Amino acid sequence: MLSFTEENYLKSIYHLSNGGSKAVLTNELAESMNTKAASVTDMIKKLSAKSLISYEKYYGVKITKQGKAEALTIIRKHRLWETFLVSKLGFNWDEVHDVAEQLEHIQSALLIEKLDEFLGYPTADPHGHSIPDKHGKIKAVRHILLTDLLLKKKSTVQSVKQGSPSFLQYLNKIGIYIGVGIMVLERVEFDGSLEIQLDGKKKVFISRDAASNLMVTE
Repeated sequence: MLSFTEENYLKSIYHLSNGGSKAVLTNELAESMNTKAASVTDMIKKLSAKSLISYEKYYGVKITKQGKAEALTIIRKHRLWETFLVSKLGFNWDEVHDVAEQLEHIQSALLIEKLDEFLGYPTADPHGHSIPDKHGKIKAVRHILLTDLLLKKKSTVQSVKQGSPSFLQYLNKIGIYIGVGIMVLERVEFDGSLEIQLDGKKKVFISRDAASNLMVTE
């Protein structure tokens, strides 16, 4: 049984390591968790003792196979709860993250299996992020950044990389959502902003920063 804090650290390590593909430096982890280096050091010792991570001085933290399985379980719960909150309780996609952060710590495996069944076994959450199945497997999806999309090529918004409430509210305002058709009409050389067309109709300009947080189908 992991504490809430241990679960949060483990999830952060998983994300920072790109799913376990690289080591995470302690200062990266401290910044992600908004805490001091001393607190990170203490947590590293606890997670290492449980064989969830390995740590080598100067090289950083690596998540173990067991740690990855635990992290994917937490992520699975978080994304299923976000899906439930939006599809069944009418929350907006910019309102669910903090609530799901609380619900993801519920330990009942049976509840999560029933929730998954009730939702119809969704493969993606409201932000377009893949939901791990009960075995920790994630459906592979081919996508690219909107900034890399060829001009005049039809595509579809698949997910958002950065899901802060303010960014999601901005997307709502200009009419971007998961599944909307999108085409890049022009790239402005001066600042990298894009003129885009949504569903073959509405034309808007978005900044390079905004475009770099949108994933689209290839």
